[in-house]
Amino acid sequence: MMDQAQSLRNLMSAKAKALEAPERGAGNAKFVAVTSGKGGVGKSNFTLNFALALQRLGRKVLVFDADIGMANIDVLMGVRSKYNLSHLLSGEKQIDEIIEKGAGSLPYIAGGSGLNSLFSLSEKDLVYFTTQIQKIAADMDYILFDTGAGLSKETLQFIMSADECIVVTTPEPTAITDAYALIKVVYGMEESTNFKLVVNRAESQKEAVQTSDKIRLVTSRFLNLEIPMLGFVSDDSHVSQSVKKQVPFSIHAPGCHASRDIQNLAMQYVVSPDAHQEGSLTGIKGFIQKWMRRTK
Repeated sequence: MMDQAQSLRNLMSAKAKALEAPERGAGNAKFVAVTSGKGGVGKSNFTLNFALALQRLGRKVLVFDADIGMANIDVLMGVRSKYNLSHLLSGEKQIDEIIEKGAGSLPYIAGGSGLNSLFSLSEKDLVYFTTQIQKIAADMDYILFDTGAGLSKETLQFIMSADECIVVTTPEPTAITDAYALIKVVYGMEESTNFKLVVNRAESQKEAVQTSDKIRLVTSRFLNLEIPMLGFVSDDSHVSQSVKKQVPFSIHAPGCHASRDIQNLAMQYVVSPDAHQEGSLTGIKGFIQKWMRRTK
């Protein structure tokens, strides 16, 4: 069995590699949709703390709250957003003016009521929106979309326009079933979608792997699709405590199991190679092309 000292050495080595990994930047931000098959699995909490973990590794990250009706990224951080997407789409503000700073100085955009009109823009407004997105993509490494849970058309729009989709699930049977259902529908509509799995609230690494394997087995057998497991986050009482205090758990209790797990997961993510079909557009160009194609 690996002793504690060896485990610590491995962790420090992984962190060194993540810190040394080249940054994206230069207009090549990676667009990542974070989603789940059902609500209540901790998707938004994962998105927030994952973003903070990436930020600790020196990456420039923006969180875009894209959950229509249930937007709560600002609530989880205990802050009140002065502006949201509607102020951009109405022309009142430029995109850099609606970007707020939350816990850990994390940049985020509140969705609010503006999300509804985002899917019915005129051609002129659509060009304006994509031009604004280009402005922030030039200065970011990652843009994380915290989408709504389930299979709404709005969630599908973000997933199929992004470079990658992180599916968050828990070991609960209903969460596993709904995660597979979401993957099946998205894959049926867009086979080039790149998925990664995250198991939240796992009692152990063994349970996390077993949960991931249940999904990966059926996607491999019935969809001929291999989905990697990105990592897991332990079931930790500090997480619920942090939600009540409206402070991200990785700030509230940086030494707890969940915080260590999310940091390990971020380190693994930074050093893992991108997987895209040859010839496919990624980054800002890919996002804009796919968004405009699906908005017409």
